[in-house]
Amino acid sequence: MKFFIVILAVVALAYAKDEWVPNTEAELKVIAKDCIKDFPLSNEQVQKYTTYQHPDEESLRKRMLCAIKKAGFFSEHEGYHADRIAKQFQIDFHEAEVAAIAERCADKNVEGSSVDVWAYRGHKCVMTSKIGERLKARNQKIEQ
Repeated sequence: MKFFIVILAVVALAYAKDEWVPNTEAELKVIAKDCIKDFPLSNEQVQKYTTYQHPDEESLRKRMLCAIKKAGFFSEHEGYHADRIAKQFQIDFHEAEVAAIAERCADKNVEGSSVDVWAYRGHKCVMTSKIGERLKARNQKIEQ
């Protein structure tokens, strides 16, 4: 019986470690810095990226893919994790509303696009939704 309880505890602990938790602002900044090192951008591209202008350019797509993968929002095999986006970006929304928007923007890549194009497509959809509008407004307030 004791052996069974120990095994159950180990399994529960392993499962708990795999549960995703939202990133802190500090963690997101570290991720951004790491991805800029791995995928450098021109000054013009950095300006566009930081002002939420995300043109469909390979270098920007790859940098964005790096960030969303490291943040745990996207998997090359499954695509976007709508539940994680909902937990991370509730900004004055109910989690269910964010999840519905993220789910609507996530696709299964039936087109067979490259991973960066697939991720960009979902990212662009989310950023043109109410989530994107709120993120832009929030960051503008922070910068002022």
